[in-house]
Amino acid sequence: MELLTHLRRRRWPTVAGYGLFVALMVAGYYYNITFVQLGLIDLGTRLVGLSETAVSMWMATLALVTLVVAVLTGVTMDRRGWSNQFRTKLQLLFGVVCVQFVLTFVAPMIRTVPAFGVWIVVASIGLGVGFPVSFALAIDLVPVPDRGYVAAGITAIAYFIANAIPLSWSIDVFSRLMVVAMAPGIVVLAVLSFTSFDRLDAILDALASQSDSFGTGRFCDDEPVRARQLSFVVPVVLMFGVFFIDSLGFLRIIDTPSLLLSSWQSPQLSTRLFIAVAHVVGAVLAGVIYANYSLSRIFLWTFALFALTHVMYTSDLRFAAVFPSIAGDGTSPLNPALYAIAVSFYTTLNFALWPDLSTPETIGTHAAIGIGVAGWLATFSSTALALYFQAAELTLLSHLNVVQALSLLLLFGLAVGLYARRMVDLARAGGEVGA
Repeated sequence: MELLTHLRRRRWPTVAGYGLFVALMVAGYYYNITFVQLGLIDLGTRLVGLSETAVSMWMATLALVTLVVAVLTGVTMDRRGWSNQFRTKLQLLFGVVCVQFVLTFVAPMIRTVPAFGVWIVVASIGLGVGFPVSFALAIDLVPVPDRGYVAAGITAIAYFIANAIPLSWSIDVFSRLMVVAMAPGIVVLAVLSFTSFDRLDAILDALASQSDSFGTGRFCDDEPVRARQLSFVVPVVLMFGVFFIDSLGFLRIIDTPSLLLSSWQSPQLSTRLFIAVAHVVGAVLAGVIYANYSLSRIFLWTFALFALTHVMYTSDLRFAAVFPSIAGDGTSPLNPALYAIAVSFYTTLNFALWPDLSTPETIGTHAAIGIGVAGWLATFSSTALALYFQAAELTLLSHLNVVQALSLLLLFGLAVGLYARRMVDLARAGGEVGA
């Protein structure tokens, strides 16, 4: 890791940049996986009184509005040069965090559908502006060789906290926690964004100048990757598939008390710690593979892990149906642990991939398209399909069978595609030698 070199040479502004990026991304991701994904469901169903179907539709609205705002924000950032202006990005992020702070504070007070709808729209705008801005900070703060390791650290910390700390999945609990956590962050961002004194200006200028050496991503060494090229489109499509599989499976799992209470909401601390450690192990493995091997390798690992995970879930369900007396009421802790490893793999990839497919002139657009399409659009699509399955009264096993089939199909399709590409490369090499 280049971080060790910076530590030995006492390049403290660069080291501080690592810490700043990790802190911002951990906070943002923890906010999304707890308050947004889990808290809003509780808010809509318990406090507002909506059905789960209605809440899912509102979540789909959040995903679509976020996608549109993100793309508009990313394109604007690149065209106006904000993507390469460090302090401007901090100021934009400060505005986003202030909006989210207010939304988080007032969320438990919402009781009507119109207020819930307004909250969703405003939150979508904040999220849509926030994630292209935050991902664009990677070109100023994280050296290219270390992005896999830094992404692994972000993933490990966020998921460990989310799983190890026993919290009730309610909007009241999440709101109190996030308000307390966000307050100091607002103060720090305000200082970094708007105050000016010699020492701070020197540090910020040093961090801003790093984009000259950190800005060009790992996959842009030969020439910049454009959004219309297959080298960008293919990773977006593959990440869409990963997010879709994860969301479609997890939506049903968290709606099944026997699966949820024996894993992520288990009353046993040891079970939650086991899953938290699995997240850390998965993140470390993904970071090492990403930093040292090709992009296709980590995609293969991710699809293989999801396929194996859902094979195990469906196998357990089939076994319990045939031999209920042997299976009992409990479920294997290995299933959620393996699921956690798979999630950590693609989350690590998600944090590192978009900056590595970008330059300072394209990071805003690429991050917006990548996260917006692969993340939010996939979430919308999987939510819509889950609603259809619910209306069709699909059983748990049938639902997870679909997820299993999709994960196996993507794994097989990616393997065949890589094999075909290798054969084409060998054929071309043979033709050039023959000529």
